[in-house]
Order: sequence, then structure tokens, then C-alpha cells
Amino acid sequence: MGNGIIPHNKLAELKATFKGEVFDDEYTRLIYATDASAYRQIPQLVVTPLDRDDLVTLIAFAKSLNTSLIPRAAGTSLAGQVVGGGIVADVSKHMTQVLEINEKEQWIRVQPGVVLDELNKILESSGLFFGPETSTSNRCMMGGMVGNNSCGSHSLVYGSTRDHTLEVKALLADGSEVTFGKLSRAGFEQKCTLNSLEGKIYRNIKSILGDPENQHEIRAQFPDISIHRRNTGYAIDLLLECDVFSDSNEEFNFCKLIAGSEGTMCFITEIKLNLVHLPPREKALVCVHCNTLDEAFKGNIIALRHNPVAIELMDNVILEQTKANITQRKNRFFLQGDPAAVLIIELAENTRSEIDLKAEAVIRDLQTAGYGYHFPLVYNQDVNKVWALRKAGLGVLSNLPGDAKPVAVIEDTAVNPQVLPEYMNDFRQLLVRLNLECVYYAHIATGELHLRPVLNLKDPKDVELFHTVALETAKLVKKYRGSLSGEHGDGRLRGEFIPMMIGDKNYALLESIKATWDPEGVFNPGKITRTPKMNSSLRYERGQAVQEPDTFFDFSGTKGILRAAEQCNGSADCRKSSVIGGTMCPSYMATKDENATTRARANVLREFLTHSEKKNRFDHKEIYEVMDLCLSCKGCKKRMPKQCGYGQV
Repeated sequence: MGNGIIPHNKLAELKATFKGEVFDDEYTRLIYATDASAYRQIPQLVVTPLDRDDLVTLIAFAKSLNTSLIPRAAGTSLAGQVVGGGIVADVSKHMTQVLEINEKEQWIRVQPGVVLDELNKILESSGLFFGPETSTSNRCMMGGMVGNNSCGSHSLVYGSTRDHTLEVKALLADGSEVTFGKLSRAGFEQKCTLNSLEGKIYRNIKSILGDPENQHEIRAQFPDISIHRRNTGYAIDLLLECDVFSDSNEEFNFCKLIAGSEGTMCFITEIKLNLVHLPPREKALVCVHCNTLDEAFKGNIIALRHNPVAIELMDNVILEQTKANITQRKNRFFLQGDPAAVLIIELAENTRSEIDLKAEAVIRDLQTAGYGYHFPLVYNQDVNKVWALRKAGLGVLSNLPGDAKPVAVIEDTAVNPQVLPEYMNDFRQLLVRLNLECVYYAHIATGELHLRPVLNLKDPKDVELFHTVALETAKLVKKYRGSLSGEHGDGRLRGEFIPMMIGDKNYALLESIKATWDPEGVFNPGKITRTPKMNSSLRYERGQAVQEPDTFFDFSGTKGILRAAEQCNGSADCRKSSVIGGTMCPSYMATKDENATTRARANVLREFLTHSEKKNRFDHKEIYEVMDLCLSCKGCKKRMPKQCGYGQV
């Protein structure tokens, strides 16, 4: 796959026919070089397609240049799914329409750039909503949720995006448009007869899943079927359990495979999603204050017996960080003392009395077992405050001072909750052997804890440790028949370990699927199959020297302006729209352009401060102009920093 400069004549041809925007300037390409992960790779080109026709043009253009096409929505991915050296196609600007709502049949048809919370606002009056939710629900988009098979805090009840994806309209690698949905056995066989790429795709899966040896190997090697959060490779284990290949009432639907495929198989243009009724109006949280993490791991198993709708964990590291956060301080109202962890158990019933009875039973069982020292019960609007505190976890972790941060590397492992205490005991022994500290939070109910070891990815030793902890954790997850990814996906981070997780024979089946769907490797290569080593193409250069410039403002609290910029983890909190509200980011709210976000400015500032070849090519004024920050006072030309609030960089 080519990653070189696109010839001017080819670029001119694209711009002449492309209806959306085409960006080949360095500034825009730098903005799109990262997502919310540790990875960085500068794309050749960035485009914002207007419609399906633009995407057809784009596929042909990418193939003509032997380059790749990387679908991108809000760019909140934590495993480097939308980082690559080809052409980034950002659907978040124009492909944002809700196309059809059918309240009677409980489904909605949308373009991939529709934001989850905005979608649910539209549905509010109907009494319906899209069930799976993520902590990024106020900016994440449905195309990304399908590509990543996103879950959320309430997956105990609503499952994952895969469970609610009814149909997908997509463009294949030859530019043909196909709709994937449920098929009867006869319908499946008819698809196999087609003399087209679509027909080849159906014949390929028939040959793979119809083979008894493959069936045995898939069932033996893929994660424990009881683990619902599972994003390890392509979901051929789930597709196998349909009526075409097994004794099942489940109809065949390629959407099961497309969900979680990370844009590596096709380019989604429309999605038909199942809707569910709004949950009971009466909700409450039992916020169990635990003296140790062990109490939380074991208390989770007891709480699950009472059929809660969610159980989440927050450890002391995150709780400490919220003390200094202006927005989150008010959401700490329910906390008493400094617990090692808080187990947040959500109950939902039709009446307050039912809630109270269930809460009493949960608390009684936990106290009998000796787990927890304080059990506040939170109702109504205060429930939202507690969940806001929990959702702030990822953001506040970036505020830790210095270069060592809790990093996304093993944050997505999922095991059966019943073996979680044993798994966590083994995991903590691993941390001791590697001399690592770790942050623990998130979806404990489903056996998926977000585990973030503290590493300095500017230090070459920690970059190697980054790989070591990933490899050793993968071995541990395999021991417990877990899934290395529960919801964040494989991407650049975990793809290297998929052969270990599912076996070489099954991995070869995944490669066969990729080669059939995308024979020229146009769609998002290097994710899921043939993934580069996971500690390559990182955001920071190994051994990167931190040279802090003198500044007019005092950045000592963050140990300098560079580290202030590095506090942006890329999770895109600044991409909330005016529909969602809030204070960030007004320039994005007005323009809907990624280059107007705080994330974009942080990315560019970091680039100019850390990459010497860029610093040598741009003077101070140009840096601020390209960041859209210059006040045009020309004070920088006179080297008079007091006339420019941004100081001298």
C-alpha cells in the first residue's frame, strides 16, 4: 500500500469530481494523524465525503493509486482503528442524516455520522431509544459504533451494537453497493449463486463455516460463548451459530461480521438499527464503598444475583483526580472518605417501593459477606451526577502530571464475571513482576475492567514494557478463555495477538475473509489482520527529549506547555454539538469542522513542539495562524510577548 505524496494531476482530478472537501495541507493531515489511542501516522489525504457517490469516486481513486481508505467518524477509537497512512474519509461532517424512523416496527435508518445522544433525543417523544451506550455517547457516531461493536454500561440489558444492527448498506471494494441483512436458508443459497463480488463473499463464508473441521476449531479456540463482550477478530464464531451452519433458529446475517470489523471489509453508507422501549422511570444507584479492590471483585458476583441493569467500578486513582476537576467536584456528593473502589450498582423498577426492596436485599447480602463499609442509595436526577462522574474517568486520567500516564493497552479484556476475582489475582501478580501500577474502572458486571497500567511512552524502556504487558496479559486472557477486546476493538493495539487468542488455523480463516472482501487491501489495512507490531507508530518518539520553551503564561502546574497540550488524550469531548449543549467546544459547535476543535489545536501544538523538522519550517506567527489562534495584533513580529496572550513558543 502506497503512503507517498499523491501526484498533483491525480489530486486535481479528484477535486474536480468530488463534491465534499479534499484536504492535502500538512495542518489537516497532522490533525487526523491520531485518534484517542497511543498511535500516530500522518495520512496522505483527508476528505469529507458528501454522499454515497463521493465514496464510490474515492474507492476508485484509492485503488488507482494503490493506497488505502480509512473510514472515520468522531475519532474516539482507543486502539488506533482510524490511524493510517492512506486517505482518511471523515463522515462526521456531511453524512449525518436520520433517514427513516418506524416507530411501529421499532427501527431507525441512519447515515454513519449520526451522533448517539442526538439520535436518542430525536426518539425521546416516541418512548424508544437505541440501547447500547458508551461513555462517549455525546459525540460518538453510529458508523463508529457498528465498526467497533460498541457496548456501554448497560450491556447487561442491551448488549452490544451488533445485537441491534438489523441491516447495513455498504460499498464493496469494487464500488458495488450491497445491502446486508437477515437471510433465510434459501436466500443465503441464492446469494451464493451471484456472479459478483457479493456472490464470492457468500461462497467464501459458506466454504469456511460449512467445513466440520473449521467448525470444531472455531468452537474450541474462540472466547467462551458465555462472554457477551467479545471483539476478538471477525465474529465467525457467532456467525457459525446460525441456521445455515448449525441447529439454530437464528437466521444468517452478515451484520454480525460487519459489526466489529473496523472498516476493513466495506464502507458503510446506511445502517438500520433496532430500537427498544425506554427503561423504567424509577432508578436508583447503590454506591458501595469498598476498602479493597478484592471486595469489589467479589461483591460484583453477589450483586449480579439481584439482576441489576448495570454495575460499574471506579478506583481510588480516578476518584482522587475528580477532586481537582471543576465540573466533577459537584458530582462527588455521595462519597464518604477515600474508598479503594466504589461499586456502582444500578437498579431500575416500575415503583420506588420495588427499588427500595431490591436495594435492601443487595446491601444485606453484601454486608453479610463482609463487602463494603458505606452504601448510599442515590435516586432520580442525582443518578445522572454519579454516572457523569463515572464517565469522566478517561478524561481525568489525562490530568496526572508528568509523562507517565495510565495508558490504553490492556484496558479492554473481558472474562466471565464468575472467574474475575481469580483472573484479577493473576493479573496483579503480573503487575508485581513487571513493577507496574495500574488504574481499574468500568464494566465490572460483564467481566470487563478497564485496566490501565502507568507507563511513560517517551521512555524506550517503557515502550518495550508496553509490548511486554500486552503480550503477557494476552496469555492470561487466553488461560481464562476470555476476549482480549470486549468493546474497544483490536485496531493497531491488539491485532498482533489475535493468532494467539484464536489459534493460527482460525486466524488463517480471518485472512481468507479479508482477502475475499477486499482483495486489493483498500479498506483500512493493518487492523485485525496483518497488524504491525503494537509498539510501533506511536504518538511519541522513543527517547523524545522534552524541550520546554519559555512562555508568558505559567504552565508549571502541568510541567510546561508541551505537557499541557499532551493532556488532550484525543477522546473528543470537545466535539459535542449545540444539540447536546455544554461549554466545549463553541468553535466546533459553530462549524462542525474537526480543525476547529480543541483536540485539533492540541494535536498541532504538540506536533510543532516535539518534531524538530516542523519547528524549523514554521515561525511563531505561522504556528498560531495555522492553529486559528492568532489575534492578528502582529505583536509576535516585534517579539513583544505581553501583546500576545500565547507568549513566545
